[in-house]
Amino acid sequence: MKDWNTKKKTTIGGQALIEGIMMRGTEDIAIAVRKPDSTISVDKRKAVSYTKKNKFLGLPLIRGSVALIESMVIGIKALTYSAEFYEDEEDNEEMGKFEKFLTKVFGEKLESVAMGFSVVVSLGIGIALFFVLPVILTGFIKSITESAVLRNLVEGIIRIAIFVFYIFLISRMNDIKRVFQYHGAEHKSIYCYENEEELTVENARKYPRLHPRCGTNFLFIVMIISIFVFSFVKTQNMGTKILSRVVLLPLVAGISYEVLRFVGRSDSKIVRILIYPGLALQYLTTREPDDDQIEVALEALNSVLVEDKEADVW
Repeated sequence: MKDWNTKKKTTIGGQALIEGIMMRGTEDIAIAVRKPDSTISVDKRKAVSYTKKNKFLGLPLIRGSVALIESMVIGIKALTYSAEFYEDEEDNEEMGKFEKFLTKVFGEKLESVAMGFSVVVSLGIGIALFFVLPVILTGFIKSITESAVLRNLVEGIIRIAIFVFYIFLISRMNDIKRVFQYHGAEHKSIYCYENEEELTVENARKYPRLHPRCGTNFLFIVMIISIFVFSFVKTQNMGTKILSRVVLLPLVAGISYEVLRFVGRSDSKIVRILIYPGLALQYLTTREPDDDQIEVALEALNSVLVEDKEADVW
C-alpha cells in the first residue's frame, strides 16, 4: 500500500456525510449523495473563505479559528442536505405550532438562525466535554500534588483520554460506521488526485484511508497544543481556570491549524513520526469503503475541480 507522500500538494478537503461526501476546493463546494434509488445527486455551490475575503482574518494564528467556524457551518449545512434524501415520511408532516411560530418570527432567516444555533450548541458541548470536564476532574487530584505542571499534564492526559473514548464509542454505531466508510473514501480519492493519477475507482482504491490533513489529526493536535498553551496559566482557582480554557481556545485552534498546514505540506519522516498518534486515530474514524462509496467521493472531487462561476453561493 502507498504511503502518504504525494506528488501534488493541495488544500482540497472534505467531509463524510449521510451516504455522501462534501468536497471543498479554494472557492467551491461540491456535495455528492448516493440517493435511495442508487443514483448520485451532485450539488455545487460557491463558498469563498472569509480568510481570503479579509486580510486580517487571513493572518496566521487568526485564520485557524475562522476556518474552524466556517468548517462547522458548512459541515452542518452539508450534513443536513444529505439527510434530506433519507428523511422518513413522518418527517414531512405539517409543521407543528412551534415550527410555525419560529417561521413567523424569523421568516426567511430561520435557516440561518437554526444553523447558528447548531454551531453554538456544538461548540458548547465540545468545550464542556473536552475542556471544562478535564479541569473539573483534575481538581480532585489537588490534594495529591501541589505541582501545577503535573496537574496540567494530568489534565491534558484526561482530555486526550476523553477524546479517544468518545471517538471509540461513536465508531461502534452502525450508522456512523457507514459515515466512516465514506470518510475513508474521501481520503482515498484525495490521495489519488494528489498523486496525479486518473480519478477512477480502481486507482483510488489502492491508496490508504489515513490522511495527514484529516480533521481527526487537527483535533488531536489541538489536544496536544492545549497542554503547552494552558501550562502558562498559573491560577489554581477553578472558575478562573475554566474561563482561561475558553478564552485561550482560539489561540490553541490557531496554532493547531498552522501545525496542520505544515504537516500537510511536509514529507519528512520526522513529521510522520510526530503525527503518528493522530494518524492512528483515523483507524477509528475511517473504514475501508466499497467501490460505490469511492465512486461518490470521486463525483464530489471531480465536481469541485471544475470551475463554475455561475454556481449559487452557499
